[in-house]
Amino acid sequence: MSGPSWDPACYLAFAGERERPFAELVARVGVADPSLVVDLGCGPGTATVSLLTRWPAARVVGVDSAAAMLARADEVADPPRLSFVLSDVRDWEPPEPPDVIIANAVLHWVPGHEALIGRLAARLAPAGALAFQVPGNFERPTHTLLSRLAPPGLLRDAPVLEPAGYLRLLHAAGLAADVWETTYLHVLTGPDPVLEWVRGTALRPVLDALDAGAAAELEAEYAARLRAAYPPDGEGRTVLPFRRIFAVGHRSAG
Repeated sequence: MSGPSWDPACYLAFAGERERPFAELVARVGVADPSLVVDLGCGPGTATVSLLTRWPAARVVGVDSAAAMLARADEVADPPRLSFVLSDVRDWEPPEPPDVIIANAVLHWVPGHEALIGRLAARLAPAGALAFQVPGNFERPTHTLLSRLAPPGLLRDAPVLEPAGYLRLLHAAGLAADVWETTYLHVLTGPDPVLEWVRGTALRPVLDALDAGAAAELEAEYAARLRAAYPPDGEGRTVLPFRRIFAVGHRSAG
C-alpha cells in the first residue's frame, strides 16, 4: 500500500516467518491449472516467485504500490511468466479475469477493505479463487502499546473482521468459502526482536509521520514497553504470538 516508506531489508529480516502464512494460504487454493495468477501487495516478490512452481503453466503478476519493494522484486522478474506492476491495490484492474487472486497481509491496510473483497470476487474468472490473509493480533501488546504512544489518527482500531465476518462476505459474493485462523508462536532472538519485527510493518507509518526527534523518543519508549511485554527466556529467546486469519473463496464454474 502507498503511504509508509517501506524498507525491503527491514521487512525481509523475518522473511521465513512472514512467508509461511503465504505458503499455507496458497496450499488451500483448489485451482488446478490457472492461466493468470495475481499477487496483490506482493512486496519484494520473494514469496510471489513460489507461485511459478505451484502453477507451472500460469502467468504470475505481482502488484504493489511501494516502488522500493518493486525495485527488489524486479530482481526476480522473469517475463512473461513473472512480472510486476506498480499500482495501489484499490485501483488496479486486471487485463483479463484472473483465475487466482492472492492478497497476503495487505487488505488490513485498506480502509473499508470489505468492499474491495467484493470487487475482487466479481473480477474472478469462472472457477477462480480469491485467497487472502490478514493479521488478527490487533489486541496484542504489539499494537495496543503502539496505539497508546502514537499520535491520534495514525492507527485504526481493529481494522479487520473476525473469521465469521469474512465467511459472510465471501458467501455474499457468491463464493464457496473456507475460513480459518492460526496463531503462530514465532521464536525470535537478538536485541529487541519484537521491535525489529514491527519496524517492518505496524511501526512504519507512525515513524514516517513524526520528525526525527519525536520518532526516536517514541521508539525508545515503545521498545522498553515491548521488552516488558515480551521478555526473553534464559536462553535469549523471545516468543511472539501472532494470530492470522485466512480465507479462500472459490467461484463456481458456471
